[in-house]
Amino acid sequence: MRLKDKRETSDCGTLMHITSLPSKYGIGSFGKEAYDFVDFLYNTGQRYWQILPLCPIGEGNSPYKSSSCFAGEILLIDLELLVKEGLLLPEELPAPQKSSFVDFDAQRKIKIPLLKKAAERLNKKRHDYLRFLKQNEYWLEDFALFSAIAEISGSEKLSDFEEALKYRMPMALENFKAAYFEKIEEQKILQYLFYTQYFALKQYAAKKSIKIIGDLPIYVSLDSADVWKSPDNFKVGRDLTPVCVAGVPPDIFSRDGQLWGNPIYDWEYQRRTNFVWWRRRLEHSLKLYDVIRIDHFRAFADYYAIPFGAKNARGGNWEKGVGMAFWNIMRSKLGKIQIIAEDLGGETPEVEELVQSTGFPNMKVLQFAFTSGIQNKFLPRNFDKNCVCYTGTHDNNTSKGWFENATIHERKLFAKLTQQSGMSDPADKMLWLAVRSRADTVIIPMQDWLGLDETARMNTPGTLSGNWKWQMESGAINDELFDKVRYFVSLRK
Repeated sequence: MRLKDKRETSDCGTLMHITSLPSKYGIGSFGKEAYDFVDFLYNTGQRYWQILPLCPIGEGNSPYKSSSCFAGEILLIDLELLVKEGLLLPEELPAPQKSSFVDFDAQRKIKIPLLKKAAERLNKKRHDYLRFLKQNEYWLEDFALFSAIAEISGSEKLSDFEEALKYRMPMALENFKAAYFEKIEEQKILQYLFYTQYFALKQYAAKKSIKIIGDLPIYVSLDSADVWKSPDNFKVGRDLTPVCVAGVPPDIFSRDGQLWGNPIYDWEYQRRTNFVWWRRRLEHSLKLYDVIRIDHFRAFADYYAIPFGAKNARGGNWEKGVGMAFWNIMRSKLGKIQIIAEDLGGETPEVEELVQSTGFPNMKVLQFAFTSGIQNKFLPRNFDKNCVCYTGTHDNNTSKGWFENATIHERKLFAKLTQQSGMSDPADKMLWLAVRSRADTVIIPMQDWLGLDETARMNTPGTLSGNWKWQMESGAINDELFDKVRYFVSLRK
């Protein structure tokens, strides 16, 4: 790879989750490969690294169904860095393995015992650990307690907790803390190790002028430390059963809609508390990321509420969101916030007005551009400058996979709009369209830089298995790819 002391930068970036980084241990982490990826971004003249949520993964290994808005996924902790810290011995590391897909169940069996061993060896009196405890007390205490209860219960489901612990009876909590002090401490140390490694990586990226775009899911999981600690923030009953849950209505992609199952916020209660919970969440995210992409941003304008217990999303109703009043309060408390508004599927006047009022750039996904005529808002010719252009997202097929499944109409329009590119590969043509658009920023999924087919797809919405597994092969970033990316990035100037 070519190294340069000086470079010309472009408002280009790459979407690549940490788990998808190559690793000889089977899952991407905050280790050497992450630093190498920062170098790749830097040396190809890019400015952004977009990642998926860093929070603990939940059902189906999804980072969008997490047990906490504030905690980190400990599988991302790098084992070799723990060896350098003296918390693991070299001979304790697992045998190297070659993989192109992450086996999350196997990783839990391999890594978690080693991470616990490292946590046991940490000096609990070291100054930076004590500082971490103090700075993160507002979420860490309850998350560690929740996680310890879940481990003892054998389940993260609140319905499986002992009743007195589920309802946070003071005496029951104190008795549990006394009986399982070490397990609670272990959870805190694991979070310390996660954040120590992550912020070291983020600092390295900053030195290379690479900004990290982080993903903030709009909703939280019912079975989470957030709901358990502060149920008043959500529309749940006294037994923590949701009154209604989140999702989206039927559309051309799903005749039954999507039933996500996340509890809906009690916005009236949050108004009365001046949105303090959301403010803390955004404050926390601002520490983690330079730019925040808010998933399903449209819910601030209007959100879809489905009665709890429904078998599908057909019987839901649209409810009015908190709108601009919320963002005015956030700005008064937090100052300027760099946000990307994921407004996909929000083609309503209310959503469009909110995005315009905030001034946040919205998203344009090229794979959606060819389903209709020349007035399609996802066609580059119809972009406003204040947007972020993607060839696809983590929820889309790869560009090559998209083309292989495209309709005759889509292929004809695609061919017409890319005929001047002089390129034959459809994935490269999609890259050409993206980088030549007038969008303020362009983000390319790593799979599209590599020209991979649909087997490299990250997620298929509405499915519960087979997602989030893609992992880049070691050696995929070579001189040929470097030159290719550098060329496309240069077209932005």
